[in-house]
Amino acid sequence: MMKRFAYARLTVARDGAGRAESRARRWAVLSILLGTFLGNLDASIANVALPTIAHDLSSSAADAVWVVNAYQLAVAVAVLPLASLGEMLGYKRVFLGGLAIFTLASIGCATASSLPFLIAARALQGLGGACVSTIVPALLRKVFPPGLVGRGVALLGLTVAVSAALGPTVAAGILSIGGWRWLFAINLPLGVFAMGLAGAILPRSEPMPRRFDWTAALLNAVTIALFIIGVGGLGAPNGESGGAGDSAYLVPALEIVLACLAGAALVRHQRGRAAPLLPLDLLRIPVLSLSALTSICSYTAQALALLALPFMLQHEFARSATTTGLLITPWPFVIVFVAPLAGRLSERHAPGLLGGIGLAIMTLGLVLLTALPSAPSNLDIVWRVAVCGMGFGFFQTPNNRIMLTSAPQERSGAAGGLMTMSRMVGMTFGAALAVVIFDICGPHGASIALFFGAISSALGVVAGAVRVTRAR
Repeated sequence: MMKRFAYARLTVARDGAGRAESRARRWAVLSILLGTFLGNLDASIANVALPTIAHDLSSSAADAVWVVNAYQLAVAVAVLPLASLGEMLGYKRVFLGGLAIFTLASIGCATASSLPFLIAARALQGLGGACVSTIVPALLRKVFPPGLVGRGVALLGLTVAVSAALGPTVAAGILSIGGWRWLFAINLPLGVFAMGLAGAILPRSEPMPRRFDWTAALLNAVTIALFIIGVGGLGAPNGESGGAGDSAYLVPALEIVLACLAGAALVRHQRGRAAPLLPLDLLRIPVLSLSALTSICSYTAQALALLALPFMLQHEFARSATTTGLLITPWPFVIVFVAPLAGRLSERHAPGLLGGIGLAIMTLGLVLLTALPSAPSNLDIVWRVAVCGMGFGFFQTPNNRIMLTSAPQERSGAAGGLMTMSRMVGMTFGAALAVVIFDICGPHGASIALFFGAISSALGVVAGAVRVTRAR
C-alpha cells in the first residue's frame, strides 16, 4: 500500500515537472517565433508602400526600390558571420541583440526624413533581422527535445508562411488608416515585448570562445553582395527595351565573375579550419550537403514560379492584378496547414523520404501549370497553384529538420546559417533566371520560366533520392 502511495506521489511530481517544462517551452517558442514573424513580415511589408514612400520623400521609383533591396542585402551578407557569432557568444545573446537592433532601426525608419536615411535604417533593420533568422533554428533545437525538433521546424515554417501571406494585407490595412511610417512604428511595442519575453525565458547556451575571422567575414560580404547585385542587374538594362544588346550584360557579368573570385578566395581561406565561418565542415557531411542542394533547387523553382505566374495570369489569361493576387494566394495559404502535418510526420517517418514526396508533388504542380488550357477557369488555376504549395510545404519542414539535426550540436548555429543561405541562393538564382528568360522571350516567356521551375524542382527530387540512398 505504501509503495503504491509513494509511486503515485512520484508520478504526480513527474507530471507536474513535465507540465512546467511544457509551459516554459511554449513561452520560449512564442518569443522565438514572434521575432521570426517580425523579421519576415518586414522583409516584404514595405513593398506595398514603395510608391507612397517615393512620392513622400521626392525620389524616383528606381531609388525607392533600395528600401527593399537594402534590407535583403544586409540579411544575405550577415547570415554566415552571425551564425559564427552565435556559436562564439551564445545564441540567446545574439538573438536578443538582433531584436534590439531591429527595434531601434524601426524607430529610425519611422522617423526618416530622407530616402538615404531610410535606406540606411532599413539596412540596419536587415542586420537585426539576420540575427534573428540565423539564430532561430539553433534556438529551436535547444528548446525542443531531440524527438520533437521536427515540430519546432514545422512551427518555424508555419510562421514564415503566415508572415509572407499576411505581409501585403497588413501593409494595405495600415496604409488605409495611417501613413507609411506606421509600417515601421508598429514594430516598437512588438519588439520590446519579444525582447522582454525572450530575455526572461530563453535558455542560455555555452559560448565557444574563439577568435572571430574578420578576413572570412569580409570575403563573404564581397562575394554575397557582388553576386546579388550582379544577378539582380542581369536584365535591368534591357527590361524595358526587350534586349537592347549584349553589352548591357557586361557590368552584371563582371560583378558575378568578381563574386566567384572572392568566393574561391573565401573557400581557400576557410579550408582546413575546425569551425569555419563558411561551413565547409558541414558540407562534407553527405546528407547535409545534399539537403542544402535540394533546398536550393526548391527555392529556385519557387522563385521562378512566383515571378512567372503574375505575367502568365495577366498577359496570357487577361486576369486583373487583384484577381492575380487571389489566384496565387493558395500557395502560401496551403503551407500554413501542411507544414505542421509534415513536422509531425517527420518525427515518426523518414524525413528524407517525406521531403522527396513533397518535392515530387511540387514538380507535378508546376508541370500542370505549364499545361494549362488556353482559356482556363479560375478553378483550373487555383487547384494547380494549391498543389505546388502543398508539395513545397510538405518538402520544406522535413528537409530543414535534416539540415538542422545532421549537424553536431555545437554547430547548430552554422547549420541554421546554411539553411538561410541555401534559401537565399535559390531565390536569387531563380529571380536571375526569370529575368533572363523574360528579357529573351518577353512577358510571354512565363510558360518557359515555369518549365524551368519544374526542371529545377525535378533536380531537387533527384538530389533527395540520392540522399535517401546514402542514408541507407
